[in-house]
Amino acid sequence: MSDKPSVLFVCVHNAGRSQMAAGWLRHLAGDAVEVRSAGSAPAESVNPAVVQAMREVGIDIADQTPRILEYATAESSDIIVTMGCGDACPVFPGKRYEDWKLDDPAGKGVDAVRPIRDEIRDRVQQLIADLPSTV
Repeated sequence: MSDKPSVLFVCVHNAGRSQMAAGWLRHLAGDAVEVRSAGSAPAESVNPAVVQAMREVGIDIADQTPRILEYATAESSDIIVTMGCGDACPVFPGKRYEDWKLDDPAGKGVDAVRPIRDEIRDRVQQLIADLPSTV
């Protein structure tokens, strides 16, 4: 068991919002947090406009692969942040949940993805501020 908190970001395709959130958390919190992301219906690859938008701020998520949301991953996470996956996201008693209402970057160009990326950064910074003092 790890002493560091684990955060799971979940969206439908695990190709945009949850990948950006995971990238920001890894970048801003380093090794102090275990970062996970998944999707209820994962895409084959991360959205190229999302990869480009994150690369612009020095975060490379090009090597990430969308993953299916697994029961065990959700069950073993301390904090679950959902982003539009609705009823597909499992609920476990005693877990901390946040539901972030964010535009879906699917099908959008990098100009439209940048504001979503920046909003996610702000939310991740607040999430870090709310974590135990180990971060």
